[in-house]
Amino acid sequence: MYNIEIDNESGFCFGVTTAIKKAEEELAKGTPLYCLGDIVHNGQECERLKRLGLITINHEEYAKLKNVKVLLRAHGEPPETYRIAEKNNIEIIDATCPVVLRLQKRIKQEYTSKETGKEKQIVIYGKNGHAEVLGLVGQTNGEAIVIEKIDEINKIDLSKDIRLYSQTTKSLDEFRRIVSYIEDNISPSATFQYFDTICRQVANRMPNIRKFAAAHDVILFVCGQKSSNGKILFHECKEINPRTYQVDKPEDIDMKWFQNASSIGICGATSTPKWLMDKCKNVILERD
Repeated sequence: MYNIEIDNESGFCFGVTTAIKKAEEELAKGTPLYCLGDIVHNGQECERLKRLGLITINHEEYAKLKNVKVLLRAHGEPPETYRIAEKNNIEIIDATCPVVLRLQKRIKQEYTSKETGKEKQIVIYGKNGHAEVLGLVGQTNGEAIVIEKIDEINKIDLSKDIRLYSQTTKSLDEFRRIVSYIEDNISPSATFQYFDTICRQVANRMPNIRKFAAAHDVILFVCGQKSSNGKILFHECKEINPRTYQVDKPEDIDMKWFQNASSIGICGATSTPKWLMDKCKNVILERD
């Protein structure tokens, strides 16, 4: 019999929890509800909500809708999305995470407060094309520079003023590396300010998950393939415990992974539902 522990710190962050709760409340009313993009980067949870009636659409489909309700997920949206809603009489159920919302406002404020005669670069450390990043870049009319890692630092002109922000779910360590590089290499005539806008609920999971990974013989990391945060946390687990395996759903579990193991740890991303980790645990116990 295996000793299986589910990590208490894993699972939905409060932003995702709020978005799903809002979706469930609206769906319970029995009226059609659309969601702009996957409500969460987890295929299993998206399927569950689809069965309850949630209709997931893309931006092209959204622009053609009129007189309907549309839920905006925790990642946030650019200003254009709200303009379309007003034009097409779309009722917005806004589930943008408060942390993301504050960040959008800060970037918009930064962008609109341009100093006369000074060229200022707004830089966002984040994943290109990620829903949250698209919403942040949208606050600058598409002018913000996005860098995913320190290797892309050449996108920035170090002779001009720089204001650096971060996607809320990115790695704190990499952010600090980027800050150090800019501080060491920026022109003396240019100014540099950075704002650590990484969500602490997410950032704190890094040290917690390292401890959790070290405490078990085998780690089962439950996470959807699209989760940006999941990729980072899985990599951390794997570094600490080489016997770390990622699954999207219980059907992916290979019992060979647990040979000669007595202790199994199950954890996941901020987009991993608790019920899915429980299901994985039950599957292991049933097959044992």
